[in-house]
Amino acid sequence: MNNRKRVLTQTAIAHKETLRQNLQHRLERARATGNQSLVSQLEAEAAYLHL
Repeated sequence: MNNRKRVLTQTAIAHKETLRQNLQHRLERARATGNQSLVSQLEAEAAYLHL
C-alpha cells in the first residue's frame, strides 16, 4: 500500500508539472501574438490551479 501511495503522489506531481509547462507555453504564445484577452484568461487559470 505504501508503494501505491508513493506512485500516486509521483503521478500527481508529474501531472501538475505537465499542466504548468503547458500553461507556460500557452502564455508565451499568447504574449507573442499580443492576445491580451487570452493572456488574462491563462493567468486566471494559473491562479485557479495554484501554478
